[in-house]
Amino acid sequence: MILLIQYTLIFASVLSLVALGGCFSEHSGVINLGLEGVMVMGALGGALVMRALGGAPAIVIVLAVLIISALSGMAYTLLLGVASINFKADQTLVGTAMNILATAAATVIVKAVNMAANPDNVSSTIQYVQAKKAFIVKLGRFEFNWFMLVALCALILAYIILYKTKFGLRLMACGENPQAADSVGISVYRMRWAGVLISGLLGGIGGIVYITAGVSEWKFETGVAGFGFLALAVMIFGQWKPSGIGLAALLFGFFRALSNVYSGFGFLAALNIPGTVYNIMPYVISLLVLMFTSKNSRAPKAEGIPYDKSAR
Repeated sequence: MILLIQYTLIFASVLSLVALGGCFSEHSGVINLGLEGVMVMGALGGALVMRALGGAPAIVIVLAVLIISALSGMAYTLLLGVASINFKADQTLVGTAMNILATAAATVIVKAVNMAANPDNVSSTIQYVQAKKAFIVKLGRFEFNWFMLVALCALILAYIILYKTKFGLRLMACGENPQAADSVGISVYRMRWAGVLISGLLGGIGGIVYITAGVSEWKFETGVAGFGFLALAVMIFGQWKPSGIGLAALLFGFFRALSNVYSGFGFLAALNIPGTVYNIMPYVISLLVLMFTSKNSRAPKAEGIPYDKSAR
């Protein structure tokens, strides 16, 4: 039971961080379907830092990994911002291309780094056995991960920023009615850039949380197993609200955690259900949830529509 809670919280942390990133982007009016790719690049940046700082003090590792993962995710979302905001490209196509590019680019980069250190090493795997310990605090049998606290703080800050600050209200205005927002002096382009970059920051951190959730190395050819799309489902189910996203992330995180610990529950093990069934369960649940809730979803009205100042 302790392991189930532990894995539920860590996977919920991943989903809530990435879903919040999508939430900020869509509230500004830009659909970020490239969250999967953003996660991969954030994971890449954080993993390289952990590899380089394996013997450093824990606080240095934690801060460096968070900063570099966030910056890596933000840097990658520049592609979305330039293409979708500046050049008014189709946001769905740009996001899809970003997802395809990220895994391929990360694989090439990791292989190049490994070969530079050892010409015989052509793998796309990064190990971070020692550095990973910096994020974990033992509380009896429960392993508290500092990323859990990061995710909780992100949810609280997101709520405050979106609903209690001038910036958040302006951001949401640009996703609802950008022409009206522009008419009162709000820079729609600036707000949309802010939303996209925040989505990169949170998505990048979500990526490093995902690859460190249960293992001490990661093969970048595998990407992040569709967690970026699962986070989008969490965002939609949570109705683009931080509180809803947090609850939805716990639900989806619970079903994802089952695939890691089902063998420890006698009644589940006795069913002799293949482990792959538990692995696909979060994605099946996401489809079912969206089938029954998407009709009542209220997305920002102007999301996905390039802003044309002359059309005001």
